[in-house]
Amino acid sequence: MIIYNKANNTFTLHTRNTTYQMKVDQYGVLLHTYYGARVTDADLSYLIRRADRGFSPNPSEAGHCRTYSLDTLPQEYSTCGVGDFRLPSLELELADGSHIADLRYAGYEQRERKYALEGLPAFHGDGGETLVLFLEDAAAHVTVELYYGVFADYDLITRAVRIVNRGEETIGLCRAASLCLDFQRADLDLITFDGRHAMERGFNRAALRPGVQSVGSIRGTSSHQHNPFVMLCQQDAGEDHGLCYGAMLLYSGNFEAAVERAQFEDARLVMGIHPYHFRYNLAPGESFTTPEAALVCSPQGFAGMTHCFHRAIRERLVRDAVVGRKPVLVNSWEATYFDFDAEKLMKLAQEAASMGIELFVLDDGWFGKRSNDRGGLGDWWVNQEKLPGGLSALADRINALGMQFGLWIEPEMVSEDSQLYAEHPDWALCAPNRAYTRGRSQLVLDFSRQEVRDYIYGELGKVLSSANITYLKWDMNRSLSEVWSAALPADRQGELYHRYVLGVYEMLESFHRDYPHILIEGCSGGGGRFDGGMLYYTPQIWCSDNTDAVDRLRIQYGTSFCYPASTVGAHVSAVPNEINHRMTPLETRGVVAMSGVFGYEMDLSRTTAEEKEVIARQVQRYKECWDLVAEGDYYRLSSPFGDAAYTAWAHVSQDKRRALVSLVTGTTCAAPPFLTLRLKGLDPHLCYRVNGEESYPGDVLMAAGYALPMFKGDYQSLQLCLEAE
Repeated sequence: MIIYNKANNTFTLHTRNTTYQMKVDQYGVLLHTYYGARVTDADLSYLIRRADRGFSPNPSEAGHCRTYSLDTLPQEYSTCGVGDFRLPSLELELADGSHIADLRYAGYEQRERKYALEGLPAFHGDGGETLVLFLEDAAAHVTVELYYGVFADYDLITRAVRIVNRGEETIGLCRAASLCLDFQRADLDLITFDGRHAMERGFNRAALRPGVQSVGSIRGTSSHQHNPFVMLCQQDAGEDHGLCYGAMLLYSGNFEAAVERAQFEDARLVMGIHPYHFRYNLAPGESFTTPEAALVCSPQGFAGMTHCFHRAIRERLVRDAVVGRKPVLVNSWEATYFDFDAEKLMKLAQEAASMGIELFVLDDGWFGKRSNDRGGLGDWWVNQEKLPGGLSALADRINALGMQFGLWIEPEMVSEDSQLYAEHPDWALCAPNRAYTRGRSQLVLDFSRQEVRDYIYGELGKVLSSANITYLKWDMNRSLSEVWSAALPADRQGELYHRYVLGVYEMLESFHRDYPHILIEGCSGGGGRFDGGMLYYTPQIWCSDNTDAVDRLRIQYGTSFCYPASTVGAHVSAVPNEINHRMTPLETRGVVAMSGVFGYEMDLSRTTAEEKEVIARQVQRYKECWDLVAEGDYYRLSSPFGDAAYTAWAHVSQDKRRALVSLVTGTTCAAPPFLTLRLKGLDPHLCYRVNGEESYPGDVLMAAGYALPMFKGDYQSLQLCLEAE
């Protein structure tokens, strides 16, 4: 619900459980007054206290009143050069060389449906409303349009910004954040999700300290190292209590999320495109639109925030080619690598089909002269020596087994040893007179160029038309370097990082339009581009190249705070694990992988008869429980980062009548203690039968807990299926 109160110039956004308010003050400055638990429609600007703050300057309209300063006021979209010395949201380079932006309110517009963004991902669908607030810099002839989308049922507020040059001279856009959020308090913790390749999205929490704390990426992707989702919360907040805020940027390129604890114990969060190597020229009449940011405030702790994001992402962001359950898949990579032919692949597919697996995915090595990772990328035609008769012959044989057929691609890359590179070396990113920096022995195609995208899309279209392909794994295996385009003039090279991301989005949208039956899974060396922007185009993303069950507990734990299990690619792989050589039981590997989109990444032809039986049971169990995993509310019952003897989590149906509880122990100790697991999310008034046997009241399972059996051995697992009587 969006309410404009003309009498006090306030704009109030209500969701089911929260309220967000802004006020236009006497000088036309748009102030931020409140974001928190839902309250009545009062003017909350009384919370803003003014005083003479020494060296905080005062705008000309305030005359000699030293109690009014932009340096101390909570603002809705911060600027620079006019007396606010905290983090700016907007930085312009004007024709006269100045970097000044002074925004004042100029009007508003209210719409019944939620806005859309051309060429950019955004939440969509029924139930949303839009507020647009117009701000102007009269001297610079610039209009800034602040877009707010309100999804009341999800407690979700989205933000985006459109900057328009209404003057007669070109201006440079040096910083354009999607989100600014001011807090009139600094006693907050910042939670970020950080790591590296094969160990993404670790949970990191620290109290705000004076100054700026930030995470971000200048790698050209959202990155393995830092995720474009952060949280701010009360210092005593936890899973089930305390005020917390989650902020997600729907963007797959360079980003920055920065928080400043300022001099007067206030805090400011600014989130958007990273200003590194960013300068976008706006000619007269041109505009720039920022990526969308999404906010959830939960007055009842982390779990409430998680449930809002999960439901909104599933129902108002993801556009899925698959209606109903995703097929259980097997990927050929760890079974064959580059060394395969049609008969070896068929042997793997036959084994998979016998265990109930439904989708066979042919990974890297099927195209061009691709026998290792040094050649072939860009040459998207079938290697007939490996696959006589092409993909059609192989797909037909796999379909005859009752399985679907999928394919790995890496469209954004090119190998130096390829026909494409020999014919178009300027299509790769690289500055003149400089040597290439290789990543995984490959270069990056300039996806900012239409002719490059058209060629790659055309070649891949021929492949997709040649066989019955229902799944694509879209990979991206290196960061961007030598970021320079032969198609842009020198004064526009600062646009390249962003234009590259827009090019990727454009191609993905074309696939979505032209091949609506194909399920696309995103991947970037595993989880290097796991963000809300990609989820708009790829409804699931390979969570990490690390499939070790114990490491995955931490990776999937951090991922769960924002991203639903239905988007998380999670597979069972062989042991010793290829990343860290750890040995874990097959049952445990299955339990962990079932907390996502389930599959296998191993040579099934080498499994024993006993292992085949275990795999068949895992596949059947997942098919029976997939709706809980895909649509249920997710509860973190313990953390893998603490000293608990186990890591546990639960998927609970929204009607609270069913639940799937999963648990993995750590290493064994002498005389292990008897353990009790306290559940969450159940109906206290219902009784639940556990694994078809004992029955317990919901309130008992949540307050007193479930008595766990004695575990023997390292990394043991347990799954409990609860059904209300």
